[in-house]
Amino acid sequence: MDDGITLGQLWLPILLSAVVVFIVSALAWMVSPHHKDDFKPLPNEDGFMSAVRGQNLRPGIYAFPECRDPAKMKDPAFKAKLDAGPTGMLNVFPPGAYTNMGLKMGLSFGFYLLVGIFVAYLASRVLGPGPKASFGFVFQVTGTVAIMAHCFGTIPNAIWFSTPVRNIITNLIDGVVYGLLTGLIFGILWPSGS
Repeated sequence: MDDGITLGQLWLPILLSAVVVFIVSALAWMVSPHHKDDFKPLPNEDGFMSAVRGQNLRPGIYAFPECRDPAKMKDPAFKAKLDAGPTGMLNVFPPGAYTNMGLKMGLSFGFYLLVGIFVAYLASRVLGPGPKASFGFVFQVTGTVAIMAHCFGTIPNAIWFSTPVRNIITNLIDGVVYGLLTGLIFGILWPSGS
C-alpha cells in the first residue's frame, strides 16, 4: 500500500511556483534597485569596444592572461603579466543576445520549472499526506530545497572567478526570496491525503 504523493499530484505547485518565481525574478531585475549597481560602466566604453571588436572574437568566455597550461604559472613572463594586470574574464555574447530576450526568458522559466520538479520530487519522497505534511513542515522542506537550488550552485563559480561580494549577496537575497515563495506555494497547495 503506497500512500505517498506523486509528482502528478504536485503539478499545480510546480507550475505556480515557476510562474511566481519568474515574475518576481523579472521584477527583481527590472524594478528593484538592488541589482542597479551589479555591472559597472567602463571609463572608455567606446575605446574598449573598438579594441575588442578589432580582435574578431567569437562568442565565448575569454580569460586574460590565458593560462590553460599549469606549467605556465611558473614562467616569470606570465607572472609579470599577472602582477601588472589587468586580469579578468570577458564573456562575448553572440550577436543579438540582448535583443533576443524571449529565448532567455523561456530558458529562465524552464529552469524555474525544473527547480519546482526537483523540489516536488524530493518532497514527495520525504513527506506524505496527513499530519506529517503540515503546512509548516512542507514549507520548511520545500523552501529549504528551493533556496539551495536557487542559491548554492553559483557560489563555486563566484569564488573562483572573483565575483564581487555585493553581486553574490544580491543574488543570494534573490535566491532566498525565490525559495521562500516556492516553499509557501507548496505548503499551501500540498495534497491533504483526504
